[in-house]
Amino acid sequence: MISPALHHVTLQTDQLDAMSAWYAKVVGARVMFRNPGAVWMTNDAANHRIAFLALPGVRADAQKSRHSGLHHFAFEYAGFADLMASYERLAGEGLQPVFCLDHGMTVSLYFQDPDGNFVELQCDCFGDWAQSSEWMTTSPDFAADPIGTFFDPAKVLDAHRRGAEFQALHKAMRGGEFLPHPLPKLGPPD
Repeated sequence: MISPALHHVTLQTDQLDAMSAWYAKVVGARVMFRNPGAVWMTNDAANHRIAFLALPGVRADAQKSRHSGLHHFAFEYAGFADLMASYERLAGEGLQPVFCLDHGMTVSLYFQDPDGNFVELQCDCFGDWAQSSEWMTTSPDFAADPIGTFFDPAKVLDAHRRGAEFQALHKAMRGGEFLPHPLPKLGPPD
C-alpha cells in the first residue's frame, strides 16, 4: 500500500475574514489565494495547508458541540520550547487555550477558532516519532489514561522560564503537579 501524507484541511464557514485572520495569528498561515467564496492558506512551502469555503446558504451550526464531525486537527512544533514560545505570544495577544493536556507522547494546547473548531498545537515528547509511537502502543501509562493529564500552561511556562528542563516538566505535568483550577470539562456543554 502507498500511504499518502495529509496535505490540507478544508472547512466550511460563514466567516472567511475571521477564520483567515485567526489562522494567520495562531499558526502563521498566509493567504495564497482568495475569492469571494474561499480562502487557501499555508504556513510552509506547500501551496495550501488549510482552506475555507463559504458556500451559499451555509450557516454556522448552533449545536455544533453536540453533533458528530470534526473534533480537532493539530499543528506540530519542533520542540517544547517552540510550543511554549507560541503559547506566550498568543497569550500576549489575548488568545488562551480552552484546555491543555500532556498525553504522554505529546504535550498539547487546544484552542478554538472562530467557528468553534478545536485546533491542537503540540510537540512530541520524545523528539522521535518511532520512540513516541513505541511508547503509545506499549505503555501501560497510555493504556490507563489515553486522554492525558490537564495542565495550566501559565504555570508550566513560568517553570520553563525559570530553567526547568523539559523531561522534569513532562514528568510533573503527567503527575498532576500543574493542574488547572477548575479542571476543564471535555465533552458537550450541559
